[in-house]
Amino acid sequence: MAEQCAKEPRQAWITTFAGMAVNLCLGILYAWSMWSAALTHGKAGEPMGGLNEGWNYLSNAQAATPFSICMITFALLMIPGGRIQDKVSPRFAATLGGLLLAVGCIVAGLMQSYLGLIIGFGLLGGMGMGIGYAAPTPAALKWFGPHRRGLIAGLVVGGYGGAALYISPLAEYLIGSYGISKSFIYLGIFFATVVVIAGQLLKTPNEVYPDGSYVPPAPKCARSTMVAGAATKHDWRARKMLRTWQFYALLFMFILTTQSGMLIIANAAGLLKTAGSQIAFFADNAWLIVAYGGLVNALGRVGTGFYSDKIGRANTYTMNCMVSAACLLLVPYAMKTQNILLLFIVIGNAYWQYGGGLALMPLFTGDFYGAKNLGTNYGLVFIGWGLGFFMAKLGGIIKDLTGSLDYAFYISAGLLVVGAMLAQVVKRPTWAEEKAAG
Repeated sequence: MAEQCAKEPRQAWITTFAGMAVNLCLGILYAWSMWSAALTHGKAGEPMGGLNEGWNYLSNAQAATPFSICMITFALLMIPGGRIQDKVSPRFAATLGGLLLAVGCIVAGLMQSYLGLIIGFGLLGGMGMGIGYAAPTPAALKWFGPHRRGLIAGLVVGGYGGAALYISPLAEYLIGSYGISKSFIYLGIFFATVVVIAGQLLKTPNEVYPDGSYVPPAPKCARSTMVAGAATKHDWRARKMLRTWQFYALLFMFILTTQSGMLIIANAAGLLKTAGSQIAFFADNAWLIVAYGGLVNALGRVGTGFYSDKIGRANTYTMNCMVSAACLLLVPYAMKTQNILLLFIVIGNAYWQYGGGLALMPLFTGDFYGAKNLGTNYGLVFIGWGLGFFMAKLGGIIKDLTGSLDYAFYISAGLLVVGAMLAQVVKRPTWAEEKAAG
């Protein structure tokens, strides 16, 4: 009979930090605004010169398209990626994902076109991110009890958010020094190398303890026991999960917590260039707000995961959404007054909420449906993240029509309020045996 361990083994932490390293490479998505800013810095359709000869400028709506396609492809490939993680191994999923992302970046660089960005960054890059991202979080969470999973999920997915912290200035440097094409190619080669190496360190408990003898340590304090007690004791299969209304509620909650972050991420560099137009330092160093956002995004994942272990997932989700909604309403004011400090504060909060959502949703999924099939189950819930792409695209359309993103921010804030209300209603499904026991 399996006995509960006193503490997690070393492999649990190796998997956690290797997963963070994998996500630090897959997070190129969050630096997209650096390429978007370069691609829209002239009249749409006109050819570029110098280092970017062979490229044509894009409209705001066009520049949002590869980003949006990458998101939805990412989300859809999380499902097979999660199944690969559950049925084959997280190492294979991470390796395959890293190689696909590398090929996508290289294709985008070599084709030098709008179509190349769609195929390379949007489709191949999205496939690589989806399959690769599906590996680290479920693998790490399987080593820990529900009372620790908030922190662990935050650490692992924090790598993805934190990627913008170094990719943004690196992309800015590569674009300025070598051009758009070589920036994609060089980053693709670098990512493939790191992901393949770090991916080999990902292991699940069943791989280390094939007899199934490993049981995660129990909580040691009353509050942690309460959070652990709110989690299901049954491991749901995807087929059963899809028959519960709570799955669709989680899917919708993911859409709502994602859409605001996508609006900010797709436009962050451009916002600082506009608000800081009269201050050369900010206008010339728009990567600062992207890197800052990456840092806050990463901290938001770790922080949100940590306090969700203390106050519960639903309360955390509600608090994050309501504060972020208030901040989004202030973005147009910060832009009009060119208040750089306020802009950093309100955008930082939006990044925190968005990052927190990516820590919370695998936790909701694990608490509601168990850890055993988390890769596949979370892959299905993750579709909601991909569907959140609509706000980035809508923002581009609104800006082309009105000249600003103001109405996009107002719509986004309203949707976050809806998400906060829904979080207070949804409760985990009850398994048949629980119902029979009364």
